[in-house]
Amino acid sequence: MIAEDEKNGGGQLGRPSGARFRTYERLKSYVQEMKETLFVSEELLKAIDEIYRYPLRQSAIDTLNRQLRSGINNQQLAELVVALRIDDRLCIVTEELDKREPQIICSLGLFCNS
Repeated sequence: MIAEDEKNGGGQLGRPSGARFRTYERLKSYVQEMKETLFVSEELLKAIDEIYRYPLRQSAIDTLNRQLRSGINNQQLAELVVALRIDDRLCIVTEELDKREPQIICSLGLFCNS
């Protein structure tokens, strides 16, 4: 049960005025509106998941803030996020966090191999 909670814990999106929060919320609502259309690709869904689970790169924050201020529409935002993800410029993905298994520690504070 702990391993399942760890896996589904998710990330912190930050302040509601932040680029990560605003991008995630807009794309999430965009996907809900465009369900079962060609505009919702597997790449877009993966990008939204990465935004939720991992911190954004500083260059992505700057780009997203600039575009959000300029009034980018949801489809263009989705295309931008997918392009950033494909170029590996969206999130700082740390694989060791994904594969991290909970460890059993005995009452003496020693790691137990199980």
